[in-house]
Amino acid sequence: MTVSLHHIVIDSHDLPAQARFWAALLGWRILSEREREIVIGADENAVVGICFMPVTDRKQGKNRLHLDLAPGPDGRDADVERALALGARRVDVGQLGTESWTVLADPEGNEFCVLRPKTTLIA
Repeated sequence: MTVSLHHIVIDSHDLPAQARFWAALLGWRILSEREREIVIGADENAVVGICFMPVTDRKQGKNRLHLDLAPGPDGRDADVERALALGARRVDVGQLGTESWTVLADPEGNEFCVLRPKTTLIA
């Protein structure tokens, strides 16, 4: 048996705000809320969820790991605009402007990308 991915953990200053942002962006919901941990997912039986854990230090520099999001049926541009309306912002991490993705940051500065539509894991 191999290990499997259970949660992606995001360090946060404001756990409830981060959980609400990501749940709204992904169309997920809050599954578990404790003082030092909030978990969101598509549902209780989802294979992977996101867990928000508290930190006191500030984020410094570019993420070493980020999430790539596939666009929904309305397309990448619509999802980028929706993310911006939820509190995301555009960020420059050295992209050239010809990429097939858009780089954004969540309200606490964690970068993520909204990709072009694709049907496989292969770029």
